[in-house]
Amino acid sequence: MVSKNQKKLIKSLYQKKYRKQHGLFVAEGKKVIQELLDAKLKLHSLFTIDDCFFDVSETVRYKITEDELKQISFLTTPQLALAIFYIPESKKINTKGLILALDDIRDPGNLGTIIRLCDWFGVQELVCSLQTVDCYNPKVIQATMGSITRVHISFLDLTKFFKDQVSDTFIMGTFMNGENIYTQQLPEKGIIVMGNEANGISATIENFVNQRIAIPQFGKIHETESLNVATATAIILSEFKRS
Repeated sequence: MVSKNQKKLIKSLYQKKYRKQHGLFVAEGKKVIQELLDAKLKLHSLFTIDDCFFDVSETVRYKITEDELKQISFLTTPQLALAIFYIPESKKINTKGLILALDDIRDPGNLGTIIRLCDWFGVQELVCSLQTVDCYNPKVIQATMGSITRVHISFLDLTKFFKDQVSDTFIMGTFMNGENIYTQQLPEKGIIVMGNEANGISATIENFVNQRIAIPQFGKIHETESLNVATATAIILSEFKRS
């Protein structure tokens, strides 16, 4: 059974300020929850309609009904279980390899997909502007499908971060009018910047960019909208790993 206080806590964690206040986040679905458990993230509580799914202490496991799960789930179709985890402590950024930087990505689905792409292509460091959607947003967690446990994500002042790195780090930015990525000599390390869904990379961050790159359009209809930022990220990371 889910108590009133537990329901109140779960609902509050759909908002960033309460996730930060409590140091907790929500995950849903057997696969996502198991990935987080396997990664040794600290479990606060687990609510499930079938307690045989997970090997966790009875002190933090609650058997509930499907109706109760529907009451606490943010999904249209709840997926058997919901868990609350403690947000891990932040770590120091490793600046030696390839880093992906996000300048004001607002859509949770895009961020979740980008985290999965970082995991797939072996990019271990993802740095996000303070305006980028929170990676512990339930929709982001769902979209990562567990990849959030294998990518180190930092939220910071990108301007300050780039100022600290600018002397010895090559920074590449994605622009509609950049150089064709398929004809460029791409470095093995540095920072790749992806911009906001509607406005691209901000003027402030553009000042730090050493190389402007672009995915060329091969279609003949020039009215075609620009690529979705997650799709563009997939193409760009693939090209970096190919070269």
